[in-house]
Amino acid sequence: MSLIKTVLIFIPVVAAMLVLVPIGIVVFILSILGLRKPASLVMYRIAQGWALMLIKLSRCKVTVTGRQHIPKTGGVCFVSNHGSIFDILLALAYIGRPFGFMAKRELMFIPFLNAWIYLLGGFFVDRKHPRRALKAINGGIKNINDGEAMIIFPEGHRSRGQGLLPFHPGSLKLATKAAAPIVPVAISGSYGVFEKHYRLDSVPVGVSFGAPIPTADIPPADRKQFLTEKVRTLIGEMLKGE
Repeated sequence: MSLIKTVLIFIPVVAAMLVLVPIGIVVFILSILGLRKPASLVMYRIAQGWALMLIKLSRCKVTVTGRQHIPKTGGVCFVSNHGSIFDILLALAYIGRPFGFMAKRELMFIPFLNAWIYLLGGFFVDRKHPRRALKAINGGIKNINDGEAMIIFPEGHRSRGQGLLPFHPGSLKLATKAAAPIVPVAISGSYGVFEKHYRLDSVPVGVSFGAPIPTADIPPADRKQFLTEKVRTLIGEMLKGE
């Protein structure tokens, strides 16, 4: 039964990506014509609807708390733990405003997915080449300074059921360089949806948004370690409370 359900949910995933590519091209053209923000909103709403559809098809019971903490306007950086590929769907479904994210360079070579990441305002980070990585980070900082939102996963990769991993040093640079508030995000249960057994399981999933943490007044000396540990501790406490 789980195998049948897994196959059935992957059919609309692939179909939606193929059908929506022409829409993405139109949105891209609008963005280069100077209509980037409205185009980004259109693209996000499409992606949000797609994510909500897939979550509904998964039949997972999702509990979302703290959405009142999400700033409706202005630059902001969401900082989340990352246990599963399902986390991206949860972010698209429940953040409620357009955002971009920093994706590993390898995703740039996956057809259709790479276009979606780019059109949603994402950047591909090449960790093997610091200059290219810095260019991507600066692009994210510019987005935040322009009043947009970004999301980062400071563990660096999916934890795959290992609990909350250490954050990479300097991983919050995107927020601190833009002097933007950080909204901590705690996602629980997502690893059990697919990656735990490599089949679709309808398990309980939790998404919690914490109160924004200002970064503008934090001394530069405290940004790398003190702030990183503070945010990680808050996300850990939120996970325990779910």
